[in-house]
Amino acid sequence: MIVPITGNVTYPITLDPTVWIFDDRKIEFEHAFQYSTETKEEDELEKASERFNREVYQQSAKPPVNRSIKKFEREKILQSTYVMPLGDFIDNAEVKPGAENATLATEKGEVVISLEELKESYFLFARDGKPLTEDGPVHLYFQDGSNKENPIKNIIKIIIN
Repeated sequence: MIVPITGNVTYPITLDPTVWIFDDRKIEFEHAFQYSTETKEEDELEKASERFNREVYQQSAKPPVNRSIKKFEREKILQSTYVMPLGDFIDNAEVKPGAENATLATEKGEVVISLEELKESYFLFARDGKPLTEDGPVHLYFQDGSNKENPIKNIIKIIIN
């Protein structure tokens, strides 16, 4: 159930989608494709601010996690379908100069997409609050929703090249 990011990166990392259910960065699937450009610009400014603070204060890069979840929130979490934006993970891996594409290794072959498409994508990691076991561990959706009806499924590895 893990997805390694390898290849032309400074820091190969391993993603574990099973722990994302309690991560603050997750987005409900039905709201994922509704973000406006203003929200996106605000998010980018906030991310830049966080990166600056992390570098200046040399804080560890721990993911934000919900510390206290009320009972009704927990029940909602365990019944909803969620996606995770990939941009932070790609930034943390620090893609080396010259990398342009990402190869998504799936159980049925490989799919090549641009690095920008990867950064601007979501991983579906939970359906009805449960991990994707049959066709998972993750599905890739483009943020523009262009492949909403036909996502890339069964992704088991990302190779930056």
